[in-house]
Amino acid sequence: MKTDENTGPGATAAPVVSLEQAHLSYGPVLALRGATLSISAGECVGLVGHNGAGKSTLANVINGRLTQTQGAVHHRNADPALRNSQNAQNAGIRSVFQELSLCPNLTVLENLRIPYRNMPRKGWRRVARQKMLDALDLVFPGHGIHARATVGNLTIAERQMVEIAIAFADRDREPSLVILDEPTSSLDAAIAQQLLDHIKRFCAKGGAVLFISHMMGEIFEVSTRIIVMKDGQIVDDQPASQFTRASIVDAMGHVAPDEDTSGAGRADRTLGAEVVRAANGLNARAGEIVGLAGLAGHGQAEALAQIYFDHAPKWKSARQPEVVFVAGDRARDGIMPLWSILRNLSLTTLSEFSRKVMVDRSSEADMVQTWKDRIGIRTDNLLNPILSLSGGNQQKVLFARALASSAPIVVMDDPMRGVDVGTKKDVYQMIQAEASQDRSFLWYSTETDEILECDRVFVFRAGQIAAELVGDEITEENILNASFQMQEA
Repeated sequence: MKTDENTGPGATAAPVVSLEQAHLSYGPVLALRGATLSISAGECVGLVGHNGAGKSTLANVINGRLTQTQGAVHHRNADPALRNSQNAQNAGIRSVFQELSLCPNLTVLENLRIPYRNMPRKGWRRVARQKMLDALDLVFPGHGIHARATVGNLTIAERQMVEIAIAFADRDREPSLVILDEPTSSLDAAIAQQLLDHIKRFCAKGGAVLFISHMMGEIFEVSTRIIVMKDGQIVDDQPASQFTRASIVDAMGHVAPDEDTSGAGRADRTLGAEVVRAANGLNARAGEIVGLAGLAGHGQAEALAQIYFDHAPKWKSARQPEVVFVAGDRARDGIMPLWSILRNLSLTTLSEFSRKVMVDRSSEADMVQTWKDRIGIRTDNLLNPILSLSGGNQQKVLFARALASSAPIVVMDDPMRGVDVGTKKDVYQMIQAEASQDRSFLWYSTETDEILECDRVFVFRAGQIAAELVGDEITEENILNASFQMQEA
């Protein structure tokens, strides 16, 4: 990355991109309202807002995937004869979105080949392999990902790492602005820190980053400026030093949990009999919230899957299911992309609303409306396609689908990926309330704040349980120690 000699305080170089009163509407729905901003070399701009606030729409207008219906978008060195998408590409704007876009049937190096338009034809696999490994080594040292691995065989964390590395890779044109939408949602703390460190290096050398995240700590660590969005509008835009966590959440329109949430969600409950016992020692009692922690990709998802299959019916759905699953990788394991929001949410409860082969549509609609209101799914029509929702709102549908069922065991694989901080607080309260009714939760999360909500935590390392923490033992320090001690042994 070459340093722009005009970066830094008092820079006079043209912004990488600027918007002037940009609007974008889908029929009567106004998704972006009068957005005015500019992003210059050397800046890391944090973009925050609740799910459905318009963050991804704004990012797509900046990178040219969407064209504004009013206002103007100016890319650096733009050619008026070209489309916005071409000007954005020529300006070196790259994007990594929460819904990953890698081709699962291709290898890692072949996925780099797709956006690398001027790759030499002769020996291109060798060139692509080296550039892919160089990018992975630069952003995620010690990654352990093979360039010839098929993407579909990678974990969701590894796929996210690959897509991020491709965005920063040395290709036919250097990146000037990288848009990162919830880039750490599937990464554990150590890998996420590698990315944050690289962002700071990249911006120090003259690059720019638009960083979209619900993780307030990450926003404050890397951002030089923070933009807050609400209902499609930019409601605040100031240097990061002018914000506090509370002021950001106030501008978003949500109430923030306290900064120190250690143990805040754990409640004294009378636990029932053991309802889950796995071969590896993982267990849970009725009314207990059990967390699975540790570095990503160390067997937590596999342990949850085994518990689900051990308790789920083999051939057909049960009227009174024993277990229900909340997927973290919603595109692969969660949503039915051709179905409506209503049908996706009611999927696990159809047997409960059916009489012989007929579904009681009125009861189904009432139940879905109740959960829409409870968890705050942002849509004006439940018959809209599920893909019309933002990523965070799709995740809310999956969570509501699980809680709406009567299953006494809820298995959750990083269920709050990309969900805003206000909704997370509401969800934590829902989980506590459900647990008080003897419902058991097995909860894998890459976020420490969520693990601190649990009654008991199993820390995984290399596919095995490295430690079992209870009550006040559940701290970030103990989780990190257990995550690495087995590695040293």
